[in-house]
Amino acid sequence: MIEVKNIIKSFGSLQVLKGINLHIGKQEVVSIVGPSGAGKTTLLQIVGTLDKPDGGSVFFDGQDVFALKDNALARFRNREIGFVFQFHQLLPEFSALENVMIPAFIAGMSEKEARSRGMELLDFMGLADRAGHRPKQMSGGENQRVAVARALVNHPSVILADEPSGSLDTHNKTELHQLFFRLRDEMKQTFVIVTHDEQLASLTDRTIYMKDGLVFDDKLKQPSEDNIVNSNSDE
Repeated sequence: MIEVKNIIKSFGSLQVLKGINLHIGKQEVVSIVGPSGAGKTTLLQIVGTLDKPDGGSVFFDGQDVFALKDNALARFRNREIGFVFQFHQLLPEFSALENVMIPAFIAGMSEKEARSRGMELLDFMGLADRAGHRPKQMSGGENQRVAVARALVNHPSVILADEPSGSLDTHNKTELHQLFFRLRDEMKQTFVIVTHDEQLASLTDRTIYMKDGLVFDDKLKQPSEDNIVNSNSDE
């Protein structure tokens, strides 16, 4: 589904990415791990079209996304890519439902359709009764699940997550990880997750190891009983 070909990126004299090649398949949950400074977040931002590479290409289903003009690229990003960050980045003045609906409005969805889709997702997250609550009225785990719902509202091809559980306690972290696998299994969703969390990385379908701006290992893992239990757990 996603092909990353020979991506190079520098900031001043510092070369952060040194020729990255990757393939992400549909309905995969892929983790990207490595030490700080390895280039993980920079790579994620380029795959998400938030930044442009100095060289190389990113293809979604065969389409060279950086060949698109700026307006077309912004529309593509809004409709095809969902983002989840370490800190939920919800707008504090809006309710959970309103936060989820914002990307849908940007995509041109009607209010009725956006509201219906938003409530469907909040219900899936177990947050239907929190739809009218603002971020400060919810826990960190609840806010992060609202952020996941927001990322899903436009039926994106892929969710890109940067340390999504990094600010959560153990219980909420476990719940969020299980949610990703439920979304893979029940909504056929694809995830690319930058993480330092060894537990999450151990559960993903593949782990890509980066160091010094290069991929030095890309491991496809066979599903274990632990993966299956965790991904289908309702607890």
